[in-house]
Amino acid sequence: MRALSFRLSFICSSLLLAAVFIAAWRSHPPHQLAPFAQAVVSSDTATTNSTPQYNSRFVSSDLDDFVHSSSVTALPGGDLMAVWFAGSREGAADVQVRSARFDAKTGEWGAEQVLATRESTRDGTGRYIRKLGNPVIALGPDQRLWMFYVSVSVGGWATSAINLMVSDDLGRSWSAPRQLVTSPFFNISTLVRAAPVFHADGSIGLPVYHEFMGKFAEYLYLSADGAVIDKFRISRGKHSLQPTIVPLDERRAIAMLRYAGDTHHKVLASRTEDAGQTWSEPYPLQPSNPNSSLAAVGTDDQGLLVALNDLQDGRFKLSLYGTDAGLSQWRPLVELDQSPDPLGQPFSHEAYKDIIGEGFRASSGARRLPLEQRFLSNLDYRVCKPQGCDFEYEYPYFSRGADGLYHLVYSWNNTFIKHVSFNAAWLAERL
Repeated sequence: MRALSFRLSFICSSLLLAAVFIAAWRSHPPHQLAPFAQAVVSSDTATTNSTPQYNSRFVSSDLDDFVHSSSVTALPGGDLMAVWFAGSREGAADVQVRSARFDAKTGEWGAEQVLATRESTRDGTGRYIRKLGNPVIALGPDQRLWMFYVSVSVGGWATSAINLMVSDDLGRSWSAPRQLVTSPFFNISTLVRAAPVFHADGSIGLPVYHEFMGKFAEYLYLSADGAVIDKFRISRGKHSLQPTIVPLDERRAIAMLRYAGDTHHKVLASRTEDAGQTWSEPYPLQPSNPNSSLAAVGTDDQGLLVALNDLQDGRFKLSLYGTDAGLSQWRPLVELDQSPDPLGQPFSHEAYKDIIGEGFRASSGARRLPLEQRFLSNLDYRVCKPQGCDFEYEYPYFSRGADGLYHLVYSWNNTFIKHVSFNAAWLAERL
């Protein structure tokens, strides 16, 4: 009886404490969000990049691990930095957040580095950490690098929290991880997947989503030092995830969301007219999408580029579209990667080996070409199943540098992170 009484007392105390936190959270005064910071593209971009350019190369080089959920940001001088998670499988205890830098002079991605582990996250946050995922990196207007990533202490992804690391020297060194307090209810069920949006006063808007007792998106508003100030609901219910936000001007922006319901298989869109404080009811767009992550970035003519799996089912094709700010006119620009089978059916091991080998050579570069035979010898346990071998291209992430170059990274058959870059001249040809 004494043990039962103690448990009941503990539960009642916890519920009362949660109620106090929720009341305090909801009672804060409303915040007026600063305008969006406008990205600046070099005025001589049209001159230096007048020749169409389109390149693809692999970012990662490890031949053993499952790799997923990458992001990329442009650094001064044309260099890049990308992050992703890698381990024996998604959700495994050995998953790490890794990074690599692209050298604009050599045109090559360098060696992988480990940025965060379960142990380093535990030591920084003072919390037990079970698994890691979804790292997001971005360079702010003040030249600080921000990295947000997900961790789970108990349960699955629905009980996630978001961690933050900051670099003041362009990624040479990083602060210890610290956890954002995003919810008064035990600080669980907040995930990140898409790029932050920077405001003119240095504050940050982080697109986040929830999977616990519903699936919905929010705009998390942070101070210039990364402290949570407020959050604003983008969507409600149980069917929208992973918002990616593209500002159109100082006050207007479009959020595109992954749809996770059964009514239709379309991308969702929501709009804000007040820099992220209020959002319209999400509505379906033209392209198909099979409950899969997507990415978007703005163009010079107020349009958008969108990378997504434009399929009813599966992730065996990744396409790039262009659309206007009204999201009413969609143009297919290029198939970034796709299975040779139009239905995505599996291939025999020998046929698959020939096809994927060609794809490996096309994007390897000088540093990775010597790895081809080792890569092909590992296919059996990395991507092939008893019924055959599948192609899978997913989780795109967009960024654009001050030189005007567009950069897209995505998971390539869960074996490599692939980077595609192109300039405005190439885009003009496609449009």
